[in-house]
Amino acid sequence: MQLSDHRIAVLVDKSFEDLEFWVPVMRLREAGAEVIIAGREAETTFTGKHGLTAETVVAARDLEADDLDAVVVPGGWAPDKLRRDEGVTSLVREMDAQNKIVAQICHAGLVGISAGIVEGRPATGSQGIKDDLENAGAEWVDEAAFQDGNLVWGRVVKDIPAFCRTLVTALQS
Repeated sequence: MQLSDHRIAVLVDKSFEDLEFWVPVMRLREAGAEVIIAGREAETTFTGKHGLTAETVVAARDLEADDLDAVVVPGGWAPDKLRRDEGVTSLVREMDAQNKIVAQICHAGLVGISAGIVEGRPATGSQGIKDDLENAGAEWVDEAAFQDGNLVWGRVVKDIPAFCRTLVTALQS
């Protein structure tokens, strides 16, 4: 399988966007990746905005960037919670420093902002965080999905297929 040697953390918290979480998780697993569900705390079950659930297996603070190939941050309202956790922002910051894939869709750019990794870089997401990204020094790009170096961006739910294609391609290179 094309990603069978990859370990990827996918972050989650309450009120995550169900499809922006589950579709990338399933796509990455389908490609053979080991997907680790992480959040602010281990062994915590969260309910998404539309009723689906997800359970963390590990706290982000207990993950090491050296042991991962990528981190994926889905949108919804979860990023506003995740961005307040030093374990989360530290992991995202270290993944970026190691030039490893950091994938963000919809409101996930809030985590990138708090991790301090968006300044001077192109970014996209929900229109609702456009001002936040620009105020953090990012250059707003209105595209469904794209890769800029180690950052993979997706705009909103309807762009999940493009986000997943871009993410898998980025992980293969």
